[in-house]
Amino acid sequence: MRLLPVLLLACLLSGCAAMRSYDREVYGTLDQAAGGNVDAAIRMLEASNRTSKDLLYYLERGMLERLAERYPDSQKSWVAANQRIQTELGIREAMGNAASYVVGDQLRAYEGHDYEKVMLLTYMALNQLALGDWDNARVAIKQTHELEAVIAEQRAKQVAAVEEQARKKGSRTSFKELNGYPVESIDNPAVNALRNSYQSALSHYLAGFVYESLGEGSLSAPGYRLANELQPNQPLLEEALRGLDQRLLAATRTEDDGMSDVLFIIGSGSAPAILSRQFRVPVFVQGRMVFAAMSVPVMAPTAFMPPPTRLTVGDRSLSVTPLTNIDLMARRSLKDEMPSIMLRASVRAATNATAQYQSQRALSDGGERSALIGLAGLVVSTGAALLEHADDRTWRTLPSEISIARARVPRGAHTITLSTPDGQRNARVDVRGRYAVVDLRLLRHRIYVHAPNVSRAQGSEKREALK
Repeated sequence: MRLLPVLLLACLLSGCAAMRSYDREVYGTLDQAAGGNVDAAIRMLEASNRTSKDLLYYLERGMLERLAERYPDSQKSWVAANQRIQTELGIREAMGNAASYVVGDQLRAYEGHDYEKVMLLTYMALNQLALGDWDNARVAIKQTHELEAVIAEQRAKQVAAVEEQARKKGSRTSFKELNGYPVESIDNPAVNALRNSYQSALSHYLAGFVYESLGEGSLSAPGYRLANELQPNQPLLEEALRGLDQRLLAATRTEDDGMSDVLFIIGSGSAPAILSRQFRVPVFVQGRMVFAAMSVPVMAPTAFMPPPTRLTVGDRSLSVTPLTNIDLMARRSLKDEMPSIMLRASVRAATNATAQYQSQRALSDGGERSALIGLAGLVVSTGAALLEHADDRTWRTLPSEISIARARVPRGAHTITLSTPDGQRNARVDVRGRYAVVDLRLLRHRIYVHAPNVSRAQGSEKREALK
């Protein structure tokens, strides 16, 4: 009996690994990537994941390999990530999820946020396009549509299950009940205007473009149409649908005018961080009010990096259209997940409050046995409060915002200039084929270029363009 407090303390201390702060952990990785040191960023990611490699590791690794233009390596990481998403959790993961009702959500196997799952397939398609493989890009596009349907069904079931569990346990599910929670960070008109947290106009516009390039008008039109619904009143999106039949007809002509229909995709910044914030909440145990710790995730303020306003190809200036705001999708995702997060946090708070109450009663009863039981209860409740940490894991190397431009340009080498608030950023690409995708990523002062004909032979010129 005398060893009980020591054993309990040892068990609690062994759980300190669960208190990993992902925001602090990934900051250096992002900093290195923003400075153009992608290999150093990968080494930092590896150092943070020596003992185990979860879904989030493969998501981040895949994006970093993509920045380095190592597309096969990027695909390898993302295939591993997609397999983890598609595979149902086994016994070990189920035990981890159950533990989150006792210790914290960071012990749950990371399953990825809904928008991350869809963006993964979208970027896998972009990798294939960077390799010039339109057929396999089509496969990833098709998987995106299928995944969205699965997510919609799962979320409907989850909402019903959370409501039923909350009713049975008498637990709170609304984050608005937490005094001091920054409600407006995830509950505001811009967030609420989104249809859901996982459908992006980028994914569906890209689907329309890929299907169009393959001559599949019946599949292209729904992609463009849904992109218009998700991001209404954008002339560029409206024109894609309105002029589809005419473009498809022109593509069937035998003569080649030497022009390419180019989709320019511009990703800016990085996805927002999630922070763990602890609140003290009242819990009634046998008619007595006890305050317990409850940790829930909070979206960090946006590190705002305005997307470029213009894109110039040679001497032609194009307007840039905002298409997908991942920052807003992440906030909508957290808002939608909060009922289940609050349910688990409430159960843990009630358990902690009960341990506090029982330990206080045992200590007040007197006697060695009661004192030991009381001390053990205090160790449990104190340790639980220390380990109470919200899950702050999220795919940070995703861009914050994605915009597009589109134009028919002569095939051949072109200098692309982006006008950003920090000045102009230049890149050099060689456009070929009737259709082409050029993906540009702005990460602080750095621009990364993804296109199938960015010549490795022009390495010095390219490095200069990336400065």
